[in-house]
Amino acid sequence: MTVKRPKIRNIQEKLLSDNWYILKKYTYELQRRDGSWQQQEREVYDRGNGAVILLYNKIKNSIILIRQFRMPVYVNGYSDFLIEAAAGLLENASPEARIIAEAEEETGFKVDKIQKVFEAFMSPGSVTEKLHFYIAEYSDNHRQNAGGGLKEEGEDIEVLEWPFPKAIDAIKTGEIVDGKTIMLIQYLALNAILKS
Repeated sequence: MTVKRPKIRNIQEKLLSDNWYILKKYTYELQRRDGSWQQQEREVYDRGNGAVILLYNKIKNSIILIRQFRMPVYVNGYSDFLIEAAAGLLENASPEARIIAEAEEETGFKVDKIQKVFEAFMSPGSVTEKLHFYIAEYSDNHRQNAGGGLKEEGEDIEVLEWPFPKAIDAIKTGEIVDGKTIMLIQYLALNAILKS
């Protein structure tokens, strides 16, 4: 495989905000395919990298999802609670350690055998975040608590155990609109891990 890298020069950065996460404005020159150089400006939001996990049960043919309020989608006209797979920022932990802890905090299930399926940039036009995607099989024995997230972090999470066909239908009807969750549900379907 041939790797093609961009030619970029004269990078300048300006801090715009360091309130919640870091927002910077970059000015730079990028060499175009015809060999000419073009000056460009972009704002880049750096919130750190994250991980996401979808818990599944082959015997029940079910998955564990969460439902919570998300302000960014609300201000974009989506007035429902968002249905998602459990996820969180790495916060200086390894992706594996962080997602195991996040799964327990949000869903109440403690899993130790996780499988990494891929990594992806979710919004590369403006956000630096790279997500590490995982799946893990769960059973009722893995339930440690009710889940729900951490109140001190403003989390108020409802835990959902759904039959897998319901999740597939929810993508089709628009009830599930979260990209990372759709990707993991489709991964389970494409690899025939659960029955649609």
